[in-house]
Amino acid sequence: MRTALGDALTERREFVRTVGTHREDGSYVVARRGADSSGHRKVFESFAALRRLYDRLPDEFTAEEVGRSGLTGGRRHMLVHHVAEHPAFECELDKRQPLTASKVRAESGGETED
Repeated sequence: MRTALGDALTERREFVRTVGTHREDGSYVVARRGADSSGHRKVFESFAALRRLYDRLPDEFTAEEVGRSGLTGGRRHMLVHHVAEHPAFECELDKRQPLTASKVRAESGGETED
C-alpha cells in the first residue's frame, strides 16, 4: 500500500509545519509535517478546491472559522498553518492563541485606508 501511495505522489513541497502534495490524480493533500496518520492530513479534490475554501474565509480568520467548512480537530489548525506558509496564499499568522491568520492585501499605489 505504501508503494502505491508513493507512486501516486507527484510533487511534494515541505514547509515549516505542513507539507503540500499534488497527486497524479489531480488531488492536493495537506499534511502535518512529520506525521504518518490520516488524522493529520486533508485530501482536497484539487488545489483549486483548497483555493475556494481559502477565498470563502474572511480577511481575518481563526481555526474555528476554517472548521465551518466541515474540518474538525487538528486539521483546522493544520490548514491555517498551511495557507500561512504556502506562497500561493497571501496570508500570515497573527496570533497563536487563538490561532488567527489574516489575508494580506497588496498595497494600492500609496493610498491609505482611514
